[in-house]
Amino acid sequence: MTIPRAAKTLRRTRIQEEKEEQILEAALDVFSASGFRGSTIDQIAEVAGMSKPNLLYYFRTKEAMHRALIDRVLYTWLEPLRAFNAEGNPESEIRSYIRRKLEMARDFPRESRLFANEVLQGAPHIEDELKGPLKELVDEKAEVIRAWAKSGKIVKCDPYHLIFSIWSTTQHYADFDVQVRAVLGQEHSGEGRFEDAARFLEQLFIGGLRPDPLGG
Repeated sequence: MTIPRAAKTLRRTRIQEEKEEQILEAALDVFSASGFRGSTIDQIAEVAGMSKPNLLYYFRTKEAMHRALIDRVLYTWLEPLRAFNAEGNPESEIRSYIRRKLEMARDFPRESRLFANEVLQGAPHIEDELKGPLKELVDEKAEVIRAWAKSGKIVKCDPYHLIFSIWSTTQHYADFDVQVRAVLGQEHSGEGRFEDAARFLEQLFIGGLRPDPLGG
């Protein structure tokens, strides 16, 4: 049976997309565990369950796989901060931001470790993004926090260090997952661990930012 040209193209594209996703899933496993420098194409091909030549048909270099993953991660990683609403109630916005970041740590631990490894190695592949889109977004949200403080909705604080602190305390549960599980033990595993963390971090940040009703 002869397959029309359009159908052939569609089928080839679908198969290519499936293979690329298979490779990127394997690359995410390897890069998040070993970092870019500690990973090899042979390792990724083995995890993907395909030959090295077959893998190289879809991604010619290790850098190409890493770049594709980093681009995805950076966009996803910034999404909760983009949702930070200047018109919203500060307590609600900060609470939602903390919870969204913890949800990402829970749902995307490999992606979080991939990003952390990249930054720890000097961010050679995303330096422009950090100094460009990331900085611009953080600057924008820092102005939101300053405006809240100026209007008396929260106490005066350094907005950058507030954002950094939320990043570090939420991402800790992905980047140092092994340490967290070792310390807390099995009884604090799963969803309950993240809910406990959310409640504590809400108390820490929101309680610390809430203005004194007596103005003292």
